[in-house]
Amino acid sequence: MEARSLQLLFHPSASATLIVGRLSVTSRAGPNSLFDESRLLIIVGDQTRIIADARVENRAARSIRQLTAKRNTTSRGTTMRAAWYEKHGSARDVLVVGEMIDPEPTDGEVRIRLAVSGINPGDMKKRSGWQGAPMRYARVIPHSDGAGVIDAVGAGVSPDRIGQHVWCYGAQPYRPFGTAAELVVVRAEFAVPLPFSARNASEVELAEQAACLGIAGITAHRAIFADGSVAGLSVLVHGAAGGVGSIAVQLARRDGAQVIAIVRDQAQVNAVGEIGAHHAFLADDPDLVAHIRQAAPDGVHRIAEVDLASHIEVDAAVIAVGGVISAYYSSQDRPAIPYWQLGFANVTLRLLGSDDFNPSVKAQATRELTDALIDGSLRVNIAARFPLAEIAHAHELLEQGAGGRVLIQLAERNFATCEL
Repeated sequence: MEARSLQLLFHPSASATLIVGRLSVTSRAGPNSLFDESRLLIIVGDQTRIIADARVENRAARSIRQLTAKRNTTSRGTTMRAAWYEKHGSARDVLVVGEMIDPEPTDGEVRIRLAVSGINPGDMKKRSGWQGAPMRYARVIPHSDGAGVIDAVGAGVSPDRIGQHVWCYGAQPYRPFGTAAELVVVRAEFAVPLPFSARNASEVELAEQAACLGIAGITAHRAIFADGSVAGLSVLVHGAAGGVGSIAVQLARRDGAQVIAIVRDQAQVNAVGEIGAHHAFLADDPDLVAHIRQAAPDGVHRIAEVDLASHIEVDAAVIAVGGVISAYYSSQDRPAIPYWQLGFANVTLRLLGSDDFNPSVKAQATRELTDALIDGSLRVNIAARFPLAEIAHAHELLEQGAGGRVLIQLAERNFATCEL
């Protein structure tokens, strides 16, 4: 079986379909480009398994047998509760909650019994087909971030990790099944140990906080530290009360920077002051540049930018010589920039996409985010919690503006006593 071939194979004894390579099919969700050319998909009934190396035929046959056996024993408790969608659309129209076969970890993977799933704005974009993005998989369990307890490991992973409390990231971007489920399988390195010695935080609170660190935390860390420590520097954070911005404020303050926060209203001015901002100004203040210049007479050395197109003129007016603008979003995909104003100041412009950061960058970020969570210098504002059955309401609240993070609670029992 060639990894680059396009084949549709049937296994009649298991009623299984194998899809190798990149193949466009028509399903209830419409035309979908399913898998990259290094992956193999096995479907038994409504269940799916992906094999990383499509060239190994015996692994394919073994997976068919295992999935068929699982299909025949679902009544004995081998299913999990999960939420998924099979086409793009509004939360209420496309999200389904039901039962799916328990996922199993393969080489280098761990399985996490989740206590909580963190929702990010990017999850809304993927579900709605933002910018015309196609459905990459026939069925998607949303959300990339979560926290729980490792209850199974694949080959090459120490069994000592079973029972370890962790938070996870990267569960869904390049694989179909994320954390909006009772169980999730991720690469072992994407499951970050979560020790319980945090100051003034219960174990449940710590798990909820950690479930908010993946996309937002890694992005914030990169925006602040891509060019080294900010100790003794001035850091400007746009959207400082948001998911990424609020973490950026706290990380910069923890490292010894002077932090200048830009927010939308007076309530946010107060909120960012409580998490460590030295100065906070309103984004629509006509004297915004003057206020920033007064706070940082020599200019700001780093800017964490939530909307490059909207703020580039302000950034160019306040950036220090040799400063860095790190942008993780733009309301226009081709924004105009004041080239010479930035060029004469030797400004570095970084464009950030957290899904594709170098693994070493993610690893460093997760270590430092966990340390900050444990020592109490990092906290996330959680606006609402929903049970899995109300995931559509959770998505709608986040889309309307929740004023903080929104979580899906998956474990009825206390996180710290989650049974394996």
